[in-house]
Order: sequence, then C-alpha cells, then structure tokens
Amino acid sequence: MTLQAWFSVAVAVACLLGLATRRGPPDLVMMGGVTLLLLAGILTPQEALAGLANEGVVTVGVLYVVVSGLNETGAVGWIVGAVLGRPRSLRHGQVRLMTPVAMLSALLNNTPVVALFIPAVRDWARRHRYSVSKFMIPLSYASIAGGTCTLIGTSTNLVVNGLLTDAGGGTGLSLLEPAWIGIPVVVTVFVYLLTLGRWLLPERIPALELPADARRYTTELTVDADSPLVGKSIEEAGLRQLPGLFLMEIERDGEVLAAVSPRTRLYPHDRLVFVGVLDSIVDLHHVRGLRPASPQVFKLDHARGDRHLVEAVVSDSCPLVGKSVRAGRFRTRYNAVIIAIARNGERLRGKIGDVVLRPGDTLLLEARPSFLEQQRNTRDFYLVSPLRDHLPLRHDRALVAAAILLLMVGVVVLGYLSMLQAAMLAAGLMILTRCTRGRIARRAVDWQVLIVIAASFGIGAALDKTGAAAALASSLVALSGGQAWLALGLVFLATASFTALATNNAAAVLMFPIAWATAERLDVSILPFVVAIMVAASASFATPIGYQTNLMVYGVGGYRFSDFVRVGLPLTLLVGVVTVTVVPWVWRF
Repeated sequence: MTLQAWFSVAVAVACLLGLATRRGPPDLVMMGGVTLLLLAGILTPQEALAGLANEGVVTVGVLYVVVSGLNETGAVGWIVGAVLGRPRSLRHGQVRLMTPVAMLSALLNNTPVVALFIPAVRDWARRHRYSVSKFMIPLSYASIAGGTCTLIGTSTNLVVNGLLTDAGGGTGLSLLEPAWIGIPVVVTVFVYLLTLGRWLLPERIPALELPADARRYTTELTVDADSPLVGKSIEEAGLRQLPGLFLMEIERDGEVLAAVSPRTRLYPHDRLVFVGVLDSIVDLHHVRGLRPASPQVFKLDHARGDRHLVEAVVSDSCPLVGKSVRAGRFRTRYNAVIIAIARNGERLRGKIGDVVLRPGDTLLLEARPSFLEQQRNTRDFYLVSPLRDHLPLRHDRALVAAAILLLMVGVVVLGYLSMLQAAMLAAGLMILTRCTRGRIARRAVDWQVLIVIAASFGIGAALDKTGAAAALASSLVALSGGQAWLALGLVFLATASFTALATNNAAAVLMFPIAWATAERLDVSILPFVVAIMVAASASFATPIGYQTNLMVYGVGGYRFSDFVRVGLPLTLLVGVVTVTVVPWVWRF
C-alpha cells in the first residue's frame, strides 16, 4: 500500500478507537478524521462533503420529522397501551412486548420506537411486579431485529442502500426486499430470548427509583363521552397502581365515590381526582380519552399543541394568595391554566378551581410560549421552569398521522415514489396537517447521527481512493481461500466487530468499499455482501455502545457492560450463521 493508503487506514482505525473509547462526541471524532484526510490532500472538498448529499442520509433526516408527527399526536402511544395488557407470565409478557416492537421497528426508525416504549414498559413491569431488566434488553434486541426487515427500519439499511446506488448498483434494494433475511433474524432473536436468553437475562435493580420525598400533585381529569375508556374498569383502563399515583375519588352525577375499587367501571363525564408524582401526572394528561376537568384549559388563546407545560411556585407576594383559583381569575390574569397543584404532600380535596392558593404551592400549568419570559422575573412566583420533554399531545390528529405513515409506506411498496420522495411528502404532510410543528420538527432531527454518517462516507471514500480498501479486500480473499461463502462470513464478522466497538453506521460505511472490492476480486455479485453488511451492522447485540437502542436501555434496566456480552455475543454469532446461510440462497453470488 502507498503512504496515503496507510495514512487513510490509520485515520480510520483512530476514529474507530475514538468511538469505542468514547474519547469525545462521535460527530467530532468522525469530522476530525475527515478534516485530517482533507488537510492531507487525500480527499477533495467535494469528496469530504459527499455524504451530506447522499440520498440515504437525507432520507434518514427527513424520517425524523415523520416520527415527530407520530410522537406529537400520540399515535404510537395508542399501540403501546393496547398491546401490553396484562401478562400471564414473564415469557408471555416478553412476547407481548417484542412482537409489536419488531413490527413497528420495520415501519419506523427503531430508535424512536424504543424511546416511546421505555417509560411505558418500565411502569408496566413495575405494576405487574417484574424486574425491568427482564424486558429492556428484549425491547432493544426486538427493535434491532425488526429494523432489518425493511429499508426504513434502521438508518443503516438506508445508508448502505444509498452507497449501493451511488456505486452503480442500479436502483438498489426495494422497500421490503430485506425482509427475506430480516424475518429469519427476527425469528432467531425471538427464539433465543425466549429459551436460552431467558436464563441469561440478569435481575438488575435500576438506579432510577421513585424518591420517598417526591412532590405529590393533585389533578382532575374528565372521561370524554366518546372515550375508549368508557365501560372499562379502572384496572382495565391502566389507571390502577400507576407508579407514584393514586386515584383518590370519582365524582359521578354529583355523587363522590371514595376508596375506588379497581373493578369500578368508568362512565362518560366521570371526574377523576388523582394524587401523584409529576411524571405520572403528566403521563395521565397524555392518555387518550381523558381531558383536564377544568374548562379553562380550552379557553386559552393558543391551540393545545402550541402550549408548554410549566411548573411555578407561588410566592408570598402573589396577588392571588388567599383566594381560590376561580375567584382569583387565574387564567384571565396569566393566560395560563392550572392542571395540577402540589402542597407539601397534602391531598387537596375538592375541585382545583375551589383550592385557595398559599405561598409555596407548586402549580403545574398549561401556558402559552411567552409565559416563561413574562413571569420568570416577576414577584408572583418564586420559580418558573418549563417541562421541556412534555408537551400536550394532539390526539385529534393521531388518525391523520397514522394515515400519513401508511400512505408513505404504500406509495413506496407500489413503486409510485422513491423512499426519499415518499419520506419528504410524508414530512411535509405532517407539518401541513399540524401533526407536528416546524420548531418541533427541527428539534426532532438528530444532527449528531447524520454528521457521523456523512463523515463516515468521507473516510470510506479515502479507503477506496487510496487503494487501502482493495488491499484489505485482497487479504480477506486470501484468508477465505477464494471461497465466496467464507468471504461473506468474514465480512459479516468484521462488520459486527466494528459495530460492537464503534457505531453501526460508521462500521457499515467503512466496510462497504472493502466488501465491494472483495466481490470484484471474487468476480461475484455484490448484493450478498451488501445485505450481510446491513444485517451485521444492525445486529449489534454484544455491547451497549454498538447500537443506540442498547445505550438507551442500559441505564433504565440497571445493566452492567458484561450483561450485554453474556446475552448478546451468542446471539450475534447465531444471527451471523443464519445470515451466511440464508443470504446466498436469496441473493445469488
């Protein structure tokens, strides 16, 4: 190899080590590598920045906007609540969790799917007295496996397919073509986790537990006339034994039902009074079919989707101290509505509108965006702070968001539009129909992920341009003895190893030119190697740092690094055997 080739290999290795050891943010590590190659004259500016114009990278970015529409409307939340139900056993609970997660991850990017399920699964496991650690790894692994079934299930598939089309691989793979290997991978993951993996999963106590002195809010909610909760018992509706939450009473036709039984049925217009911690109170206000009991919420001059949730502590100089919320005309004065009140752990009786405010009361408010700036420095409140991760959901747009998602998938499956065109159409419709808003959509895009992917293209181009990829491919071919099946297995093993140490997208992009050169030297089709890279880069089960969903469940499940090695390493090898066996039968050499 030339000096430039060795320098390119050194930069690639340094970037992989930097990602593996977490010496810095992944985007800075990868951009640092591209900068060195640019300064050394190995890459031109066009080559260094080519990844930013890659169709797969752009599609990944646009899909974040589509997913934000589903998040903002609570569309995926419907499925989460409906499918988990009441497990008959640990194994039954794992099946009920993994099945919808794998299915959703085939249609959506698996990272936001896991983000949606984590809080629901955590509370669900605690309610049914199961260890959270028995569900978090299956949650991540099922999402990874489901993501291999379609091009849009994981960003890796989109990126590798974009590389394939750019390199002259025709139109690339179709939307559902990866399912030929994805479905066997899903079956393998399910069977493994429900048999051997079930015994390897640890019993861990997560670090995040409910504090004993957590602030307790009182809130009122009304059951809508057309609510899906009507006719269900408190337990069936999922309102019983929520973490840190207690249903204090139900008011029905002027009669107050105290000490509510879990078998009590819900009726239209029931007024439910809950006492609980902040997170559970906010989750309640996201339940479809429940709405704030106070009509004041619907009289604010901003749509609910445009409001913020804010905590405010009443000061002793507030002009409403000593007055009830209603008599003090709180909404008129502040253009904000109180949806919950906390007072030194007390259970406040009566309606929120009748509560007489005292200094030190903590209010949970729905307020217009300008509320924070106007009230942060006034003497009416000691403290005003936003709940940045909690916004009122727009349930009335949920069906619209779901229809847009189905439209996007449908036009791609039928061949009317490319994946990029369909994703851009869906993202535009999400904004036009107000399923998401422009500022939320902009924040939804994970720019760090996109920069890592784009920078990986530059490093991969340097390996190809300098001949380093061809030299590494020659070594791979020699090691395989010229056998295509063995070379395919080595490509899978190398990609999976890089992914375990670095990130899936970086590993896939760096391995692509090596795989391409290997296929050329063996004079066989590139497609088996492309699919093997897709699966290997996604099948990162052996470490928590190799895939973003593994990192997401790492702390929540209370896991150790060794837990992923023990459970995930055998699974990675098993998926590798399945891939090397199945892929050549579908995509011939």
